[in-house]
Amino acid sequence: MATTEVHLAGCEAYRVEGTPKEVEARIVAAARGSIMEFVWLTDATTGEPVAVNPERVVALRSAAG
Repeated sequence: MATTEVHLAGCEAYRVEGTPKEVEARIVAAARGSIMEFVWLTDATTGEPVAVNPERVVALRSAAG
């Protein structure tokens, strides 16, 4: 399973399921949606859903699974 690190403003980071391209596409889709639409991702460690404000994302990078 591919995983991606999503880095947010404020030094927070999440490791989520999906390739960087897949995660980027979901973030862009949420950013183009309605005001304050979150992007829902799956935490790669716990399997729990994580909601992220797409405006806070500052970097993505591939993470070793």
